[in-house]
Amino acid sequence: MKKLVFFVSILAIIAVLFAGCAKESGELTIKKGVLMVGMEIGYPPMEYMADDGVTPIGFDVSMGRAIAEKMGLQVQFVDTAWDGIFAAVNTRKFDCIMSSVTITPERQQNFNFSRPYIQNTLAIVMPKNSRYRVSSPQDLAGLGVAYQEATTSDYYMRQLGQEGLRFTPYEYDKVMYCFNELELGRVDAIMTDLLVAYEYLARSEKFEIVWQGGEEEFGICIRKGNDALTEAINAALEELFEDGTMLRISMEFFNGMDLVSALK
Repeated sequence: MKKLVFFVSILAIIAVLFAGCAKESGELTIKKGVLMVGMEIGYPPMEYMADDGVTPIGFDVSMGRAIAEKMGLQVQFVDTAWDGIFAAVNTRKFDCIMSSVTITPERQQNFNFSRPYIQNTLAIVMPKNSRYRVSSPQDLAGLGVAYQEATTSDYYMRQLGQEGLRFTPYEYDKVMYCFNELELGRVDAIMTDLLVAYEYLARSEKFEIVWQGGEEEFGICIRKGNDALTEAINAALEELFEDGTMLRISMEFFNGMDLVSALK
């Protein structure tokens, strides 16, 4: 009897494994009929909560809905802390990341990426009444600099530190905390994405952009080797560029600015 129970148990385990393999190979997304999108919802104007505190809105959110519609899928946004978002897509907590992910050679070694969908660059933001004069990253020497941890701003500031720049780092898990601290005078400057800087300058006349870096591009991040989903997302993006949807979304969330057509 014990042998029979053991044999049945083994068969059950094999069945589960085969079912998992079938799901992996037969379905485009983890949840049938749904594109599950990971994002850190706290990065305006790319992804943030509406005034009701529960509805995600922003450039990436609108793009995600449009991509899912082109693919004939529903969309589900999964709010995820940035420091765990890449591990989560690898462990199939969601299908892809649409959360202002800069395409870098290091990330391309570990993940699939869609075609670029928007251009960006790093920027230094300071109070308009600052007593410090900064026109380049090197001018940050001796200052307190805030940035969001595990982002390209973080990597860039770490690189400057390794090259000998001496500054006081202030790392935060949300970019909004950086701007709160700058407004309160607890930090001297912020290193952040230019697209985010635009949003905060539109909200407040207290800040100004004093430096912009070289161009970089955002892409949709997908688990390494998931080529079928990558191709499907790219096809949807192509359609959105061609039918003017990407331009419309850019104009809506960037105060009438076209930040996408250069990548068409």
